[in-house]
Amino acid sequence: MDVSDPKAMLTAQLQPWHEAVADPPNTQEWVLKRLLADYTKTGYGEQHGASEVSSIEDYRRAFPVATYEDFKPLIQRVMAGEVDLLLAEEPIGWAITRGTTTGESKFIPMTPTDLRLRVSAGRAMMNYVANSGRYDLFAGVNLNLNFPSVVGTITVGDREVEYGYSSGIYTKYVSTFTPITSLPTQDDIDALGGGKMTKDWEARFELAYQKCKDEKVTLVGGVAPTAIRYAKYLRRTYKKYPKDLWQTQIMTLGSVPGINTNYQPALTSLYGPVVIREIYGTTEGMFGQQRDERRAWVPNYDIFFFEIETRSGIKMLHEMRQGEMGSLVVSTPILPRYKIGDLILAMKPPYFRCIGREHWWTPLHYAWGELMSFNLGRL
Repeated sequence: MDVSDPKAMLTAQLQPWHEAVADPPNTQEWVLKRLLADYTKTGYGEQHGASEVSSIEDYRRAFPVATYEDFKPLIQRVMAGEVDLLLAEEPIGWAITRGTTTGESKFIPMTPTDLRLRVSAGRAMMNYVANSGRYDLFAGVNLNLNFPSVVGTITVGDREVEYGYSSGIYTKYVSTFTPITSLPTQDDIDALGGGKMTKDWEARFELAYQKCKDEKVTLVGGVAPTAIRYAKYLRRTYKKYPKDLWQTQIMTLGSVPGINTNYQPALTSLYGPVVIREIYGTTEGMFGQQRDERRAWVPNYDIFFFEIETRSGIKMLHEMRQGEMGSLVVSTPILPRYKIGDLILAMKPPYFRCIGREHWWTPLHYAWGELMSFNLGRL
């Protein structure tokens, strides 16, 4: 990708997304064929007859919906060296979840193909630039508050496997494909170690301050609670807020529901009148991002294959009715028909919200948040 020509770069990144959103049915069929070509190269794909699949209906019959617990034994064998059991290429890194689903972190392999697809996380920022004409954003820097790409090793069989957080691995390997510099560099963050104590985060925050205090920070990307925590660190340590240091144009944030509603007041009070764009990404992939001022994300239909489990059965994500809710099932280059455990709410097409993890109380919690933020389901 030629990042020296920002307009060409924006077109290359955004046009496939916009065309896919305009025609999800045909795009999703094409994506499935591309994914199946990779699945045929794996033991799991061979076991389920990937080479014989010729339609979405065939795919559903051949491949079961599977959770992390279903894939976990296979992932452990991949970590021990049986790479082609689940992967069509060697992993470039191992990502762990920040939270827990069943009492322990999940380990997810990241491949070169997977990392190239994660460039899509920049589409929210890119669409903002394309629509606003604010190409001066690229003359500034991205305040990098991401987690470390290496936090430790784990012994699997006779192998020592390094692991880290997906956001750090993504930044380390993919930042060269974007036309804006990230500071601190991921190598600088990694050099501080993978600790999770307050002192470890304060060391990272201090590094970010020293590297960026004299820079023009035009973009802040990462995890919403971390961005708030960083601002509070600056206030406590230097008696300054981010808005006192920089005139940031846009924040592209993820990790939690309600960024545009529950978190927006705190973010704008700390960082100033910034544009906020939500990223819907997980350790397993970057599945969608906010396209415009409407406060919901739009799927990357050109990259992943999306299904949804609803009360009436399984259907394609783009087939959901406005107001319908269901559990996301996504097919990635690594995980076929992976039930990720997130509840998705369909807004006015093509907009969606992730309202939280799949628990009985999640819809109630979401409704309460909408009421308290006076959003009441509005885009």
